[in-house]
Amino acid sequence: MNENQIPVMEFSSSGISVALVVLLISCFCSDFGAAIDTITSSEPIRDHETIISNGSAFKLGFFSPGNSTNRYMGIWYNDKSGAVVWVANRNKPLKDSSGVFTISEEGKLVVLNGQNEVLWSSDVSNSVTNASARLLDSGNLVLQDNNNVNIWASFQEPTDAFMIGMKISTNARTGKKVQQISWKSPSDPSTGTFSTGLDLSNIPQSFIWKNNLPYWRSGQWNGREFIGVTNVDTIYLGGFQLVEDNQEGTASLSFEFPLDPSTYFLLTWNGRSEQRDRVDGKDEWVVRYTYPSHECDIYGCCGAFGICDKTKKPFCSCLRGFKPKNSEEWNRGNWTSGCVRNTALQCESINKTGEANKEDGFLKMAMVKVPDFAERTYDTEDKCREFCLSNCSCIAYAYAVGIGCMQWRENLTDIEQFYSKGTDFYIRVVHSELGKDKKDMKVVITVSVVVGAMTVIICTFFLWRWMAKRKAMKERSNTLTRDGNLSDKDTSQVKMQDLTLFSFEKLTTATDNFNSANKLGQGGFGPVYKGVLEDGQEIAVKRLSKASGQGLQEFMNEVMVISKLQHRNLVRLFGCCVEGEEKMLIYECMPNKSLDAFLFDVDKRKLLDWGKRFNIIEGISRGLLYLHRDSRLRIIHRDLKASNILLDEELNPKISDFGMARIFGGDQDHAKTIRIVGT
Repeated sequence: MNENQIPVMEFSSSGISVALVVLLISCFCSDFGAAIDTITSSEPIRDHETIISNGSAFKLGFFSPGNSTNRYMGIWYNDKSGAVVWVANRNKPLKDSSGVFTISEEGKLVVLNGQNEVLWSSDVSNSVTNASARLLDSGNLVLQDNNNVNIWASFQEPTDAFMIGMKISTNARTGKKVQQISWKSPSDPSTGTFSTGLDLSNIPQSFIWKNNLPYWRSGQWNGREFIGVTNVDTIYLGGFQLVEDNQEGTASLSFEFPLDPSTYFLLTWNGRSEQRDRVDGKDEWVVRYTYPSHECDIYGCCGAFGICDKTKKPFCSCLRGFKPKNSEEWNRGNWTSGCVRNTALQCESINKTGEANKEDGFLKMAMVKVPDFAERTYDTEDKCREFCLSNCSCIAYAYAVGIGCMQWRENLTDIEQFYSKGTDFYIRVVHSELGKDKKDMKVVITVSVVVGAMTVIICTFFLWRWMAKRKAMKERSNTLTRDGNLSDKDTSQVKMQDLTLFSFEKLTTATDNFNSANKLGQGGFGPVYKGVLEDGQEIAVKRLSKASGQGLQEFMNEVMVISKLQHRNLVRLFGCCVEGEEKMLIYECMPNKSLDAFLFDVDKRKLLDWGKRFNIIEGISRGLLYLHRDSRLRIIHRDLKASNILLDEELNPKISDFGMARIFGGDQDHAKTIRIVGT
């Protein structure tokens, strides 16, 4: 056999079919696998085609946002959420499905329309041959030359998403910035009015800008975290990291969450920076943090020399020693006009009059978000104070580890009161303002003493009343004797020598410590539990709830009324328990619970045919006839309802719950009540 001959092999018809299928699948998977995450000039992406990153985390293709028919080239999470994280032609959408995403002859990624017009292209300065683009499992789309060297990446041109591995950067010398830029609306990915990035004016800070004006500020970077944000993780916890290059005048911000890689920050169309985390095991995202989340977070909401406190109403106020600049606007809730000093500082007075007053001092404000426009020096905290005090242009200072001394010469803008974290801030005030601290302390002490004394008096009064009430309840509870009988006063119409008095310990054992699994139901009186006595007898224990509207009077009433009643259609009372505040009634156990459990259940209702219903109606009628006419006490139940009709094994009805019942004399045909009872 020569080398060009194909060896002859014998197959059955079924074997040939299987072999062909396997061969076709292998070829298909081989071709598909080679191009699943890659774009070349010969293998572009057309509308309705997609590529998927190697780990299937992200997908790239054309899409239309909600409530829009425009088509955009973008990258989104390959899950049910389909959260979009990058858009190429955000400002030049396609109006039809003719779009193509490919690599041009110059080696640039381009979005073309049906007329081959370039709607977007990657920023590549030099021409590259045989370039290819690959979608990574980080969500980054990288353009590589024929040596697999990255010459462009989508992470260099973010849209509204800030992701792990991405860098937000600023070059103070060239003015070049890499920023997040919001969508215009939820259905329009075009450039919106909000952007977020770094400001390197003095101490690095992160900002959200609205139309290029400050909208939110993170506070200064101290080498580990931004000191104006209270709940963002430091770099040691896998949070933000800011790298400065003072020689080049650049800084870049990145973040890592090694324990939870499914995290990204979204700048929403309405100016909110949201940290979004994936729900464990689900294709869902939850918003963990949002900035700004309160009016206090809006940049300069209280104006110059104003301070914002989320816990107060109104949340804006002037700093100590200052008053509203425009009282009318301030009273209307427009605080952006800010505040001015009540009295000029000593330095200002000397400059105007030539006479020296008492020295200015510094008022400490603990745990605040310090204002914008800080100037940094590397002095110690003591030298920081001395320098600021000796310099009339210095109106405030603060010292923070990792930053050093910060001083302010301009209006103090964007201050917020914190109650965790925060920085101690010292503001320069006239001497008279410093004395107010001691006066205010005296007032606080005086008020505290008066309030404390009143509190003690009031508590003593209510304690006395509670003890008196408890004593009275105890005396009433003790009307039950050791053999289970009520006193003569409470049993003027019936004796209960046959009624058993159960101990609380015995009932606790019978109900497995009143386990919720043994709970039969809940009424106005309280919960009812199933129990088993030591001899195996099943019981139902009705326990008076402390929150019940019924009390000792109803409890005694039920004990007295039902203890001597004997009828097949009345539930049988075995005994009771009174120990301390615990009051319980022990009945025979009714396995089918109450009538309402059948009437109002779609499935159980079918078990009550007309014969059973008639039997129940007849049984209830016989029980009422006994109560009204045949028993030696005339009793009106006053709370008869389906939930108070219990059913035994054979669905025979028994009337229960006599807490609201009234006993009539033999010659009575009506009675009056002084309170509302029953259902």
